[in-house]
Amino acid sequence: MSESTDHATDVTQDAALPPADAQPAEAGSGAPSEEAVEAAPTDPAPGSAPRPRPVPRPVPRPAARPATAPATASAAPAVAAVVPDEQAQIQAAVAFGRVDEDGTVHVTEAAGERVVGQFPGVTPDEAMSLYVRRYLDLQSKVALFEARLGTAELTPKEIDATLVKLTEEVAEPAAVGDLDGLRARVEALRSIAAGRRAELDAERAAAKEAALAARTEIVEAAERLATADPAKIQWKPAGEELRALLERWKTAQRSGPRLDRPSEEALWKRFSHARTTFDRERRHFFAELEKQNSDARSTKAALVDEAEKLSSSTDWGATAGAYRDLMTRWKSAGRANRKDDDALWARFRAAQDAFFSARDAANAETDAEYAENLVVKEAILAEAEALVPVTDLGQAKTTLRALQERWESAGKVPRGDVQRIEARMRAVENAVRDAEQEKWTRSNPETRARAEGAAAQLEAAIAGLEADLAAARAKGDARATGELESALAARKLWLEQVVKAAEDSRG
Repeated sequence: MSESTDHATDVTQDAALPPADAQPAEAGSGAPSEEAVEAAPTDPAPGSAPRPRPVPRPVPRPAARPATAPATASAAPAVAAVVPDEQAQIQAAVAFGRVDEDGTVHVTEAAGERVVGQFPGVTPDEAMSLYVRRYLDLQSKVALFEARLGTAELTPKEIDATLVKLTEEVAEPAAVGDLDGLRARVEALRSIAAGRRAELDAERAAAKEAALAARTEIVEAAERLATADPAKIQWKPAGEELRALLERWKTAQRSGPRLDRPSEEALWKRFSHARTTFDRERRHFFAELEKQNSDARSTKAALVDEAEKLSSSTDWGATAGAYRDLMTRWKSAGRANRKDDDALWARFRAAQDAFFSARDAANAETDAEYAENLVVKEAILAEAEALVPVTDLGQAKTTLRALQERWESAGKVPRGDVQRIEARMRAVENAVRDAEQEKWTRSNPETRARAEGAAAQLEAAIAGLEADLAAARAKGDARATGELESALAARKLWLEQVVKAAEDSRG
């Protein structure tokens, strides 16, 4: 490094900064901006006296020296007012620059030395500090970008824009420091940024895929509702479910990742079509239901009119049958709406109750008149039941005929007792009839002839078996003897049963 550069470095490290309220010794009003300093010519024209240059304000320092303190070489160094880490960074940056006697500031790069600006009228320390501070600011930007690349707060677009801006800013900045190292860090960030961009792209693709699956699930749920069986669907809960699906769609659209336009439009078209289909089917269902309700209301109103006309009838049997027919027709008429159906049923039931109440009252009067007849018939039943079991068939038949005549003459009994006493009388009649049938069966000539013929055949068979048995015994054939004895015993047993049956038929 040249002598002037070494001098600038020594001044930066050892010389004291001027007081905070010191201003550059320059005519004119106010201090120009840093951009104005950079834009000013750095070298005077040959042969001409140096022109006054705009002088920037020094970089603010953490603390200023008291105004009464003399600015001597033994004062505190310029970097003593900053923190140790920043002091080290400043010292490292200063090594890449120098300041000429006229305040021109140079920076050393791999390509050589380059003028970055001029700050005349101030100490080399002050001139250098402005450009070092700019380098530190650039270095902070790069470090901040390095840190933010590892987080999820940067989008690929922001990553690309920041890289472009940093590349432009470190290309030829008016700053003093390790600019080549800073550019290398920016270049290294490109590969890191590319990896991070790929991660973000993959995350975005996964998020879009998940969002597409969630939207598709919403659409498919809506389509299931739209294609459900109208006769089985519960329309109110289904409508609430469809509204909830619409809210889920809106929430996903607001807070979820955006889908590509074709997918978004295709899914929305399906969802909209499902909602339209559901609404159409619901309106059709309720229109049809209203028609059915209207038809049922008309049919049931006609049935109510018929029931009310029959309510005063005294033809108890026929009218009761008519009411049963009306009830069957009522059940097959279907339902009207609840209010109309309940009102019509109340009228139908009232007419029916009026008829059956009148019939029950009339039957009660009749039953009171028939109570004495019941006493007579129960006495007749006692005499009839004494005939069972039948021992004398002829006498039982004669007595039963007389009792039956008295039974018919006794008249009707109360309705509640009819089945009971009729069943008891039928039981006596059946017992007499069964005894008569049994006697006829025993005395049947055909049955007796068959029994006598069977007996004759068995007697012949027994005689033949006895002859065979005697021959077998004479021969000493034990096996034949045993078989013939068994067959003979069986035939004799059958003969006894046939003879007994024949005797019973004759008796």
